[in-house]
Order: sequence, then structure tokens, then C-alpha cells
Amino acid sequence: MENVQAPTAALLTSEALLKHWQGHRGLTRRTIEAFPEKDLFEFSIGGMRTFAVLAMEIVDLTGPGIKGLATGEWSENPMAHISGEGMPKTKEELLTIWDETTNRLETYWPQISTEKFDDAVKAFGMYDGTILSTILYFMDNEVHHRGQGYVYLRALGIEPPFFWERA
Repeated sequence: MENVQAPTAALLTSEALLKHWQGHRGLTRRTIEAFPEKDLFEFSIGGMRTFAVLAMEIVDLTGPGIKGLATGEWSENPMAHISGEGMPKTKEELLTIWDETTNRLETYWPQISTEKFDDAVKAFGMYDGTILSTILYFMDNEVHHRGQGYVYLRALGIEPPFFWERA
């Protein structure tokens, strides 16, 4: 007898989940915009990475991650920019990369049907989960790092964007 796992109860439609994620992406983009250029790339507290590096970690997970979830191809390095290699040099470059990643999310998302959300996946060949748990991890990672950005902005005397404004 085959052991079949019952599908996850639908709390949100796929479209609503994408809209939720895009709301977070828009808020993180506004957080990037709030930084003075120099501080985006140089300011840190307590040995944490700069917000530019944190933002690129989000890019490195989201872009290749959504492609991997949609196609099963996990060839890209999920932490390509952690070392600082290949980092954008300006806020404008970072925002362009951010927007390209958002477009990539829009492109690959429709290829992931809700029926596949419970499918097992080994993201980047390393992380076991389901498609849905991996999507939620990508979102959680973004929220976590945006929180670090909020701490940086406050330390710089800058009011961060309101977290509830995600449109």
C-alpha cells in the first residue's frame, strides 16, 4: 500500500501567497532606498554584514531559488555574494539587481502549481523540505535581514519604512 500524504490545506491561493511575498519585496526595496549610499555598503553593528550584503543574500536565495523550485535546476550558488565578490558598487546597481530578481520571481512563480507545494525538494542540493516550506524560508530570511536593516537605519537616525505598508 502506497503511503500518500494528504495535501496541505489551502489557506491562501498561490496568487495571494505571491502577492504577500511581493509585498515583502517592495518593503525591503524601500528599506534599501532609505539607506544613504555610503552606509548601505559600509555601515554595520557588532560585526554583522552590511545591508548591501544582506540584500544580496536575499537576491541570491530568491532568484536562483524560485528557478530551482520551478524547474528542478539548482545550478546557481545560493550565496554567491557573501564574500563580497561580484557585489554591486552603487545603490542604483543593487536596486536594478533587486528588480531583476523580482521579475524572475514573477516569471517562474506561475510554473509552480499549488498541487506541487507539498512535493519534497532539496533546495540548492543541500536543504530538505517541501516546495512550500522552502518558499516560506525564503520569505522568513528576507524578513529577518530586513529587520537587521531596520536596526541599522535607526542607529543612523533614519526612520525605516512602516513595516505594515507592503503595497
